[in-house]
Amino acid sequence: QVELVESGGGSVQAGDSLTLSCTCVVAGRTFHMAWFRQAPGKEREFVATVSRTGRMTEYTEAVKGRFTISRTNGENTMYLRMSNLKPEDTAVYYCAAGSIFTRGKEYDFWGQGTQVTVSA
Repeated sequence: QVELVESGGGSVQAGDSLTLSCTCVVAGRTFHMAWFRQAPGKEREFVATVSRTGRMTEYTEAVKGRFTISRTNGENTMYLRMSNLKPEDTAVYYCAAGSIFTRGKEYDFWGQGTQVTVSA
């Protein structure tokens, strides 16, 4: 049984910072992990991913330089530090985990989502 537990969402002003965290509750396994987001009326989109060891990361262009994904090597908790937030970052953010390091949606496990709202 694998469970993803997200936290850290909230409502902020444009320019503020926020950190999301996600813990993958599973015994004896580590996964590649990622964040996706879904704004109202839009499809779920890739935000960032981090490899099992934390050595490899990838970001969507819209968040490069503002968001930082991280994790401790071998740990199943990852973080998304979001800085200089913009209203267009408003979305439900989903944590994902799986065996493939990818920008696609081929992750095996998904969290319930946490709302991030950025006001102008």
